[in-house]
Amino acid sequence: MRILIANDDGYLAPGLAALVGAMQGLGEITVIAPEQNASGTSNALTLNRPLSVFEARGESQRGFLVVNGTPSDCVHVALTGLLPQRPDLVLSGINQGANMGDDTLYSGTVAAAMEGYLFGIPAIAFSQVERGWTHLDEAARVARAVVEQVLEAPPSSRPWLLNVNIPNRPDAASLPRRVTRLGRRHASEPVVKQTNPRGEAIYWIGPAGDAREAGEGTDFHATATGCVSITPLQVDLTEHQALGDWRVRLERA
Repeated sequence: MRILIANDDGYLAPGLAALVGAMQGLGEITVIAPEQNASGTSNALTLNRPLSVFEARGESQRGFLVVNGTPSDCVHVALTGLLPQRPDLVLSGINQGANMGDDTLYSGTVAAAMEGYLFGIPAIAFSQVERGWTHLDEAARVARAVVEQVLEAPPSSRPWLLNVNIPNRPDAASLPRRVTRLGRRHASEPVVKQTNPRGEAIYWIGPAGDAREAGEGTDFHATATGCVSITPLQVDLTEHQALGDWRVRLERA
Protein backbone atom coordinates (compact mmCIF):
# COMPACT_ATOMS: atom_id res chain seq x y z
CA MET A 1 0.00 0.00 0.00
CA ARG A 2 1.37 3.39 -1.08
CA ILE A 3 -0.32 6.45 0.42
CA LEU A 4 0.13 10.05 -0.76
CA ILE A 5 -0.85 12.71 1.80
CA ALA A 6 -1.37 16.42 1.06
CA ASN A 7 -3.29 19.32 2.58
CA ASP A 8 -4.12 23.01 2.04
CA ASP A 9 -3.08 24.53 5.40
CA GLY A 10 0.59 24.15 4.53
CA TYR A 11 3.31 21.70 5.45
CA LEU A 12 3.67 23.11 8.99
CA ALA A 13 0.00 22.60 9.88
CA PRO A 14 -0.70 20.42 12.94
CA GLY A 15 -3.52 18.71 11.06
CA LEU A 16 -1.12 17.36 8.45
CA ALA A 17 1.24 15.96 11.06
CA ALA A 18 -1.72 14.35 12.85
CA LEU A 19 -2.95 12.68 9.67
CA VAL A 20 0.52 11.40 8.81
CA GLY A 21 0.91 10.01 12.32
CA ALA A 22 -2.48 8.32 12.16
CA MET A 23 -1.57 6.48 8.95
CA GLN A 24 1.66 4.97 10.25
CA GLY A 25 1.78 1.23 9.73
CA LEU A 26 -0.70 1.15 6.87
CA GLY A 27 1.90 1.36 4.14
CA GLU A 28 4.55 3.51 2.50
CA ILE A 29 3.67 7.16 3.11
CA THR A 30 4.72 10.14 0.98
CA VAL A 31 3.86 13.67 2.11
CA ILE A 32 3.73 16.52 -0.41
CA ALA A 33 2.20 19.76 0.89
CA PRO A 34 2.06 23.48 0.03
CA GLU A 35 4.74 25.82 1.31
CA GLN A 36 2.12 28.27 2.57
CA ASN A 37 -1.52 28.17 3.61
CA ALA A 38 -3.53 27.72 0.41
CA SER A 39 -7.06 27.58 1.78
CA GLY A 40 -9.78 28.50 -0.70
CA THR A 41 -7.70 27.82 -3.79
CA SER A 42 -10.05 25.09 -5.01
CA ASN A 43 -8.65 23.09 -7.95
CA ALA A 44 -6.27 25.80 -9.17
CA LEU A 45 -3.07 24.75 -10.92
CA THR A 46 -0.09 27.12 -11.19
CA LEU A 47 0.56 27.70 -14.89
CA ASN A 48 2.24 31.13 -14.95
CA ARG A 49 5.53 30.10 -13.31
CA PRO A 50 7.59 26.98 -12.59
CA LEU A 51 7.14 25.14 -9.33
CA SER A 52 9.88 24.28 -6.84
CA VAL A 53 9.96 21.17 -4.66
CA PHE A 54 12.17 20.91 -1.60
CA GLU A 55 12.42 18.78 1.52
CA ALA A 56 11.20 20.27 4.80
CA ARG A 57 13.86 20.84 7.44
CA GLY A 58 11.84 20.78 10.64
CA GLU A 59 12.19 17.77 12.91
CA SER A 60 8.44 17.10 12.96
CA GLN A 61 8.26 17.46 9.16
CA ARG A 62 11.22 15.20 8.41
CA GLY A 63 10.80 13.66 4.97
CA PHE A 64 7.95 15.97 3.93
CA LEU A 65 8.21 17.38 0.42
CA VAL A 66 7.11 20.99 -0.03
CA VAL A 67 5.75 22.66 -3.18
CA ASN A 68 5.52 26.43 -3.61
CA GLY A 69 2.07 26.13 -5.13
CA THR A 70 -1.50 24.99 -4.53
CA PRO A 71 -2.82 21.75 -3.04
CA SER A 72 -3.75 20.56 -6.54
CA ASP A 73 -0.21 21.39 -7.70
CA CYS A 74 1.17 19.11 -4.98
CA VAL A 75 -0.83 16.09 -6.05
CA HIS A 76 -0.55 16.84 -9.77
CA VAL A 77 3.24 17.14 -9.68
CA ALA A 78 3.46 14.01 -7.56
CA LEU A 79 1.40 11.93 -9.98
CA THR A 80 2.87 13.25 -13.23
CA GLY A 81 6.58 12.86 -12.63
CA LEU A 82 7.76 13.34 -9.06
CA LEU A 83 6.86 9.94 -7.61
CA PRO A 84 8.52 6.83 -9.01
CA GLN A 85 5.39 4.76 -8.38
CA ARG A 86 1.67 5.52 -8.48
CA PRO A 87 0.04 5.66 -5.02
CA ASP A 88 -2.87 3.40 -4.11
CA LEU A 89 -4.62 6.06 -2.01
CA VAL A 90 -4.57 9.87 -1.77
CA LEU A 91 -5.44 11.54 1.55
CA SER A 92 -5.83 15.25 2.30
CA GLY A 93 -6.09 17.13 5.60
CA ILE A 94 -6.76 17.22 8.43
CA ASN A 95 -8.14 20.69 7.60
CA GLN A 96 -8.67 23.42 10.16
CA GLY A 97 -12.39 24.12 9.68
CA ALA A 98 -15.30 22.45 7.95
CA ASN A 99 -15.59 21.71 4.26
CA MET A 100 -19.30 21.13 3.86
CA GLY A 101 -22.04 22.16 1.46
CA ASP A 102 -21.02 24.75 -1.13
CA ASP A 103 -17.66 25.17 0.62
CA THR A 104 -16.40 22.01 -1.08
CA LEU A 105 -16.23 23.94 -4.37
CA TYR A 106 -13.69 26.35 -2.87
CA SER A 107 -11.82 23.92 -0.64
CA GLY A 108 -8.17 23.26 -1.29
CA THR A 109 -8.39 20.25 1.02
CA VAL A 110 -11.09 18.63 -1.08
CA ALA A 111 -9.29 19.71 -4.28
CA ALA A 112 -6.10 17.89 -3.31
CA ALA A 113 -8.06 14.67 -2.82
CA MET A 114 -10.05 15.34 -5.99
CA GLU A 115 -6.84 15.65 -8.01
CA GLY A 116 -6.00 12.10 -7.06
CA TYR A 117 -9.53 11.00 -7.94
CA LEU A 118 -9.25 12.66 -11.36
CA PHE A 119 -6.16 10.52 -11.97
CA GLY A 120 -8.16 7.41 -11.12
CA ILE A 121 -6.92 6.96 -7.54
CA PRO A 122 -9.29 6.54 -4.53
CA ALA A 123 -9.11 9.59 -2.28
CA ILE A 124 -10.39 10.95 1.03
CA ALA A 125 -10.44 14.54 2.37
CA PHE A 126 -10.56 15.05 6.16
CA SER A 127 -11.62 18.23 7.98
CA GLN A 128 -12.46 19.28 11.52
CA VAL A 129 -15.74 21.16 11.78
CA GLU A 130 -14.33 24.03 13.86
CA ARG A 131 -11.07 25.94 13.65
CA GLY A 132 -8.42 25.86 16.34
CA TRP A 133 -7.15 22.26 16.20
CA THR A 134 -8.98 21.27 19.39
CA HIS A 135 -9.17 17.50 19.97
CA LEU A 136 -7.04 16.93 16.89
CA ASP A 137 -5.81 13.60 18.23
CA GLU A 138 -9.39 12.35 18.25
CA ALA A 139 -9.93 13.53 14.67
CA ALA A 140 -6.81 11.61 13.67
CA ARG A 141 -8.26 8.47 15.27
CA VAL A 142 -11.42 8.95 13.19
CA ALA A 143 -9.32 9.29 10.03
CA ARG A 144 -7.47 6.08 10.83
CA ALA A 145 -10.71 4.20 11.48
CA VAL A 146 -12.31 5.41 8.24
CA VAL A 147 -9.27 4.46 6.15
CA GLU A 148 -9.02 1.04 7.78
CA GLN A 149 -12.71 0.35 7.22
CA VAL A 150 -12.56 1.40 3.56
CA LEU A 151 -9.45 -0.68 2.93
CA GLU A 152 -11.09 -3.76 4.46
CA ALA A 153 -13.90 -3.63 1.91
CA PRO A 154 -13.22 -1.23 -0.99
CA PRO A 155 -16.53 0.00 -2.46
CA SER A 156 -15.73 -0.86 -6.09
CA SER A 157 -12.97 -1.25 -8.62
CA ARG A 158 -13.62 2.32 -9.79
CA PRO A 159 -11.99 5.31 -8.08
CA TRP A 160 -14.03 7.05 -5.40
CA LEU A 161 -13.84 10.32 -3.47
CA LEU A 162 -15.00 10.84 0.12
CA ASN A 163 -15.32 14.10 2.06
CA VAL A 164 -15.15 13.56 5.84
CA ASN A 165 -16.04 16.24 8.43
CA ILE A 166 -15.29 15.52 12.08
CA PRO A 167 -16.74 17.42 15.08
CA ASN A 168 -14.12 18.89 17.45
CA ARG A 169 -15.02 16.73 20.43
CA PRO A 170 -13.06 14.69 22.95
CA ASP A 171 -15.20 11.69 22.04
CA ALA A 172 -14.98 12.16 18.26
CA ALA A 173 -13.55 8.69 17.70
CA SER A 174 -16.63 7.08 19.25
CA LEU A 175 -19.24 9.26 17.49
CA PRO A 176 -21.64 7.67 15.00
CA ARG A 177 -20.63 8.00 11.37
CA ARG A 178 -23.24 9.04 8.81
CA VAL A 179 -23.08 8.91 5.02
CA THR A 180 -24.53 12.24 3.88
CA ARG A 181 -25.23 14.54 0.96
CA LEU A 182 -23.91 18.09 0.66
CA GLY A 183 -26.05 20.81 2.19
CA ARG A 184 -26.28 24.37 0.88
CA ARG A 185 -25.30 27.75 2.30
CA HIS A 186 -26.75 31.21 2.01
CA ALA A 187 -24.69 33.66 0.00
CA SER A 188 -21.47 34.85 1.59
CA GLU A 189 -21.48 37.82 3.95
CA PRO A 190 -20.52 41.20 2.40
CA VAL A 191 -16.89 42.02 1.70
CA VAL A 192 -15.04 43.96 4.39
CA LYS A 193 -13.80 47.26 2.96
CA GLN A 194 -10.71 48.94 4.42
CA THR A 195 -8.15 51.54 3.39
CA ASN A 196 -4.47 50.75 2.99
CA PRO A 197 -1.67 53.13 4.16
CA ARG A 198 -1.67 54.81 0.72
CA GLY A 199 -5.33 55.69 1.02
CA GLU A 200 -6.48 53.07 -1.49
CA ALA A 201 -9.56 50.92 -0.93
CA ILE A 202 -8.91 47.23 -0.23
CA TYR A 203 -11.40 44.43 0.21
CA TRP A 204 -11.43 41.25 2.29
CA ILE A 205 -13.72 38.42 1.21
CA GLY A 206 -16.50 38.15 3.78
CA PRO A 207 -17.22 35.10 5.93
CA ALA A 208 -19.31 32.24 4.64
CA GLY A 209 -23.06 32.53 4.99
CA ASP A 210 -25.24 30.42 7.26
CA ALA A 211 -26.50 27.01 6.24
CA ARG A 212 -29.58 27.26 4.00
CA GLU A 213 -30.26 23.57 3.43
CA ALA A 214 -29.22 21.68 6.53
CA GLY A 215 -31.97 19.10 6.94
CA GLU A 216 -31.64 15.47 7.87
CA GLY A 217 -29.30 13.63 5.55
CA THR A 218 -27.00 16.60 4.93
CA ASP A 219 -23.44 17.04 6.14
CA PHE A 220 -24.51 20.09 8.17
CA HIS A 221 -27.19 18.12 10.02
CA ALA A 222 -24.90 15.17 10.76
CA THR A 223 -22.15 17.24 12.36
CA ALA A 224 -24.65 19.46 14.21
CA THR A 225 -26.19 16.37 15.82
CA GLY A 226 -22.87 14.95 16.95
CA CYS A 227 -21.97 12.65 14.07
CA VAL A 228 -19.06 12.33 11.69
CA SER A 229 -20.19 13.23 8.17
CA ILE A 230 -18.93 11.18 5.21
CA THR A 231 -20.04 12.45 1.80
CA PRO A 232 -19.27 10.58 -1.44
CA LEU A 233 -18.41 13.15 -4.12
CA GLN A 234 -18.27 13.15 -7.91
CA VAL A 235 -16.94 15.62 -10.47
CA ASP A 236 -19.69 15.53 -13.13
CA LEU A 237 -21.32 19.00 -13.08
CA THR A 238 -23.69 18.25 -15.95
CA GLU A 239 -27.36 19.03 -15.26
CA HIS A 240 -28.55 15.79 -16.82
CA GLN A 241 -32.27 16.40 -16.23
CA ALA A 242 -32.12 19.62 -18.25
CA LEU A 243 -30.31 18.21 -21.31
CA GLY A 244 -33.52 17.48 -23.21
CA ASP A 245 -34.95 20.96 -22.64
CA TRP A 246 -31.74 22.67 -23.73
CA ARG A 247 -31.57 20.50 -26.87
CA VAL A 248 -35.04 21.64 -27.86
CA ARG A 249 -34.17 25.28 -27.19
CA LEU A 250 -30.71 25.51 -28.66
CA GLU A 251 -29.82 22.66 -31.00
CA ARG A 252 -29.90 23.27 -34.73
CA ALA A 253 -29.44 20.71 -37.49
